Amino acid sequence: MIVEYDGTGFSGWQRQENAPTIQASLEDALRQMTGVPTVIKGAGRTDAGVHALGQVAHFDTEANIPLHGFRRGLNQLVSRQISVADVFEAAPDFDARFSARGKLYRYQIWNRDSRRPHLERFAWHTPRALDAAKMHEAGAFLVGRHDFAAFRAADCERRTTIRNVSRLAVTRENDLVTLEIEADAFLKNMVRIITGTLVEVGWGKRVPQNLPELVAGGDRTKSGVTAPAMGLTMVRVDY
Repeated sequence: MIVEYDGTGFSGWQRQENAPTIQASLEDALRQMTGVPTVIKGAGRTDAGVHALGQVAHFDTEANIPLHGFRRGLNQLVSRQISVADVFEAAPDFDARFSARGKLYRYQIWNRDSRRPHLERFAWHTPRALDAAKMHEAGAFLVGRHDFAAFRAADCERRTTIRNVSRLAVTRENDLVTLEIEADAFLKNMVRIITGTLVEVGWGKRVPQNLPELVAGGDRTKSGVTAPAMGLTMVRVDY
């Protein structure tokens, strides 16, 4: 399944006790359709408040329902903040998470003193002026295969912190600053911490040449703030 969602009000992708999640909403809807409890596995465990345009998920079923029936039925049963954009039959060994070769994330920042209400749920409002060109210059130091220990959450449980970033671009269109990053995989909060660090470069609190030192040091306490969740969107998963 290709799944889109507005993550506002959800406690992330992964099912939790006593908290609304994307996975739980889809699984509950699927159980209503098939009468059988079914686990739906996603390509990425997006955090609370994070959005998706191209989350990929898979499930195994013996239900005799056509593909368009799954799509229509799930969309009728889940919250309007979730949409199953398409459903495909996958190979038996396909795994939404472990078959993935890479992901693209986008982070949006509204950089103006006044708020923009229709972006309130989808962009970080930062009134202080940002130099997007300096942010892009700093981001170039993160492209390639590096140890990203300095850019992961304290409770990240991944066994290795080495990741390969194939592209990192920061652009500005009028007052909207957009960061896009592609990598083979991501650590917990990696994009949000990178964003927070580059924002500090944009403010002039850091210089771009500081980034290699941060990477080499591997110290989370030396990197920037964790940017708020609402600005982050999972755009695409590659296989």
